[in-house]
Amino acid sequence: MKKNYYHIICAICVICGFSSCADFLEIKPQSEIILEDFWNEKADVDNVVAGCYSLLQDDGVRRRMMIWGEARSENVMANGVAINGDVDLHNILKENITAMNKYTTWNGFYDVINRCNTVLKYAPEVAAKDPAYTTGDLNATIAEVTALRSLCYFYLIRAFRDVPFSREAFTDDNQTMDLPATPFGTVLDYLIEDLEAVQDGAVKRYPESENGSSDKDRYQTGRITQDAIHAMLCELYLWKGDYDNCIRYADLVIKSKQDMEEEKEQRRRSSAETKALLKVRLGDYPLVYDNLTSTTFGEAYREIFATGSSKETVFELSYDKSPSSSGLPANSAVVSLYGGSTRTPLLVGSKYLKEDIEATSQRTVYEDANKKLDARMYTNCDATSDAPRIRKMASSRISINASTSSPVATYTTYADNNNSSSWIFYRLPDIMLMKAEALCEKMRSTNEETTAEEDSIIAAYNKPLLEKAFELANVVNKRSICKKDLTGADTLQFANYASKDLMTKFVKRERQRELMYEGKRWFDLVRYSLRAGNTDEVIEAVGHREDVNKGFVQNFFKKMDAIFWPYNIDEMKVNRNLVPNPSFSSGENSSYEKTN
Repeated sequence: MKKNYYHIICAICVICGFSSCADFLEIKPQSEIILEDFWNEKADVDNVVAGCYSLLQDDGVRRRMMIWGEARSENVMANGVAINGDVDLHNILKENITAMNKYTTWNGFYDVINRCNTVLKYAPEVAAKDPAYTTGDLNATIAEVTALRSLCYFYLIRAFRDVPFSREAFTDDNQTMDLPATPFGTVLDYLIEDLEAVQDGAVKRYPESENGSSDKDRYQTGRITQDAIHAMLCELYLWKGDYDNCIRYADLVIKSKQDMEEEKEQRRRSSAETKALLKVRLGDYPLVYDNLTSTTFGEAYREIFATGSSKETVFELSYDKSPSSSGLPANSAVVSLYGGSTRTPLLVGSKYLKEDIEATSQRTVYEDANKKLDARMYTNCDATSDAPRIRKMASSRISINASTSSPVATYTTYADNNNSSSWIFYRLPDIMLMKAEALCEKMRSTNEETTAEEDSIIAAYNKPLLEKAFELANVVNKRSICKKDLTGADTLQFANYASKDLMTKFVKRERQRELMYEGKRWFDLVRYSLRAGNTDEVIEAVGHREDVNKGFVQNFFKKMDAIFWPYNIDEMKVNRNLVPNPSFSSGENSSYEKTN
């Protein structure tokens, strides 16, 4: 946690892709403001809160979200010589990670954390000065920045395990900043405690315009809401192993989305035919769906990732729709890592995925029963070449012609300086699959020592959990099938997953293919390892990659330390209380020793 001096607060404000200059999320950057002259009115608080979102959009922060969550997984590989321009990323893909790797720095996340802490320190003083800044406004602000701070800490502990934790704003040179790392489980408990305390004060729903044309309509997904906090609590409890609370918060998010969809449906009044088709495909879950009157699919992809602020999105970073003309920032992290119209991507889909997509049976990621009809085979990456191009978020439009048994996809790639794809932290399928995972973990297992009577009792206990877990994961799966009228031959059958082990593996596969390239896969593997107390799933996953030696993988990942990242050497030089991760070298020619 590098030393930053806050005699002067710099209100750098967000430019999240909204067109009105008066909009909260598009306040122009301010000049440096003297601390005592600043915290006087509601607008001062709004400016700094907006700056927290702006910092999350920073290219360095966004790259780390992507690289920490994907680059060590079997989803990606290097795109040939293109990766040589980024030696640190090249080394990550080979698991040659040292404490000198630039992607092991974390200062951008702590910048957001300190800004949130600063708001929490001064916002109550503003409420005492400015009558326009009401108690309700203050509570909403506290909830919003507490959630943003928690999000940053959650990224840090998933990547580094133990990290320095503080709720204190650093605004003075004389404050002690070289804090020792707080254990993973303790930070996790703090985050849950903080979010539980503020959730009731969060904005439940931002006002919408009648025709959905207002820039502020995007607040519902582009800013922290109560749904976003509930989504975070759902995942935090999943990592903690508190499955009842995970399910409880998942249900709150699902119910909120269902209520919003019901309100919109009363205005929209879809045809009886559409309602019937959607009932078969989606049940009561308000997921984005394709036009079911055509054999061309892909509009669901465009609405979720390109248009943004979709009905299934809970919380996202949203970008201006025409950054090249507006002068607002584009999603440059996606352009550099996943590519643009002329930019050669640094990362591509792995050959392992290509082989899985092309297989006629025994797929390990995609399901055999879906054959070639799973839209995610085309929207995740383009497997028509030896180095499958990542298409998710790099494409503004993906059109899948499913008029034959072998669908064909065409892609419209964003211009390099005009990528406006949303970076989604939470959307409804993620929440549904976390609930399904929690249901699987609540199930009981049989073994050779259990009696026939005990087996029968366990089977009766597991049955409703199995059925609900399958319903949730199967809805996500059915949404992606490129066919209007679904038959039993097109969909997955419960009988094929009717045990705890089979259902758990199915839910994990569904998470991988649904959330691929969204910065989730490596963190999922870490969670599975922590739960199991071993690294077997990490070893199996990384063993599929072509750019690492399988013998090295077997040996390196024997210890749990290896699934986390090393502290950067510069962080350790500044903070002598940090203890290096023993699985990684310093990267220096001589060993680094801390001085007192």
